[in-house]
Amino acid sequence: MQDLNRRNFLKSTASVGAALAAMGAEGAFTKAASQNPGTKKFKISLAAWSLNRDFKKTWVNLDLPRIVREEFDLDGLEFVNTFFDLPLYGYLKELKKRAEDYGVKLVLIMCDDEGDMSHIEKSERMQAVINHRKWVDIAHFLGCHAIRGNARTNTPGTDDERVARAAESYRALCEYADQAGISVTVENHGGFSSLPDKLISLVKQVNHPRFGLLPDFGNFAREVDRYEALKSLMPYAKAMSVKCLDFLPDGSHPAYDLDRMVEIVLAAGYNGYMGIEYSGKPAPHEGVLACKALLQRHQ
Repeated sequence: MQDLNRRNFLKSTASVGAALAAMGAEGAFTKAASQNPGTKKFKISLAAWSLNRDFKKTWVNLDLPRIVREEFDLDGLEFVNTFFDLPLYGYLKELKKRAEDYGVKLVLIMCDDEGDMSHIEKSERMQAVINHRKWVDIAHFLGCHAIRGNARTNTPGTDDERVARAAESYRALCEYADQAGISVTVENHGGFSSLPDKLISLVKQVNHPRFGLLPDFGNFAREVDRYEALKSLMPYAKAMSVKCLDFLPDGSHPAYDLDRMVEIVLAAGYNGYMGIEYSGKPAPHEGVLACKALLQRHQ
């Protein structure tokens, strides 16, 4: 019944989504594009996780389009599923309208806490697939191009066994997402997913055009050379997470060479949204603006 309801939701929102895409998502993109000329090499978005410390203290999910435009003057927004208050039609319609009003493109939804896609029990894995479907539907309605799943897991077995189980799950999710034209991505985010060779193996085993990666600049295992790892992941990238930590007063980023990471992305021919995900100690406002300034030097 749950599966049927979600499929009905996708079908019921398809026509609405198409109409809204014509009036809304396309309009929002046009506004953003007018502020981000085509001569620029890429666009910049804000990952909502950058502001997570103040969630429900100074802002809620509906405030994000305004914050992205008024406080940071950025063109794109990347959601976190756990920040959604009430993802029903009226709420989503209002969220989409606010994005249109502020000329903010809704880029993707990062999805956590919806089950283990590589669980040792197949019934658990398939339930996780079903749990993710609603976010595919919501991404479609909002005009996003993708969702981001989480491959971090502590389930028994070797990394190769976990990859194989996750591949089965993500293949099933991609087959569902294909109906809505939504891509499914995985981020290097702990466990086997922080090992680039395992992520590449996952992509190859899923073997679906809707599936790809969201490389994060910061979430590699300690033994991994992050620069070489990023190079290896770029052929499969459908989105980018510009993880940044503390900046020095001169705008440099001592934790790792952020400029070099950006150059690797651009050398690979990527020209989509670069999502700022600030995780430093000082107030996020200053950190996000420092990262924006660094990225703009490369545009």
